[in-house]
Amino acid sequence: MEPPRDQGLLRSDSIPEVGEDAAAAVSMAETLSEEERDELRKELAKVEEEIQTLSQVLAAKEKHLAEIKRKLGINSLQELKQNITKSWQDVTSTTAYKRTSETLSQAGQKASAAFSSVGSVITKKFEDVRNSPTFKSFEEKVENFKSKVGGSKPAGGDFGEVLNSAANASATETIAEQTEEETH
Repeated sequence: MEPPRDQGLLRSDSIPEVGEDAAAAVSMAETLSEEERDELRKELAKVEEEIQTLSQVLAAKEKHLAEIKRKLGINSLQELKQNITKSWQDVTSTTAYKRTSETLSQAGQKASAAFSSVGSVITKKFEDVRNSPTFKSFEEKVENFKSKVGGSKPAGGDFGEVLNSAANASATETIAEQTEEETH
């Protein structure tokens, strides 16, 4: 019996599977006639030659593909981006993704409605507190305190008016100080 040729990863001789009886494979080879063996050897050589030819053709095609991509300016990063984009499109077209997306959208709408209602409840509570007699009493006390401390200035002046009055007061004080220094 001729030893099998080394074919790399592709082997045409059968290897017994785990649990398969190796003796059965040997006995099958013994039952073949010499003529059948010669025919099988010829077929084996032919198949090996075809595999080698196909490998060479595949290598040539891959080289040609790389050359075309180089001429088009397609690099590995662009291919990766295209693959990711296509994969994402494949994922988004699945029914599972669509169902999940719809569910999350509905959950988001419900959460938004809940936050909105919580916000309106808080606003209403602040209005209730502001309209309560205790708050009104506190507000009146603050207004009275402001009028006592600030003098007869109208309540509720805006920030700009306060700044202008402070600037005028400091300018008046500076002029008064300069006049006193000149007279002394």
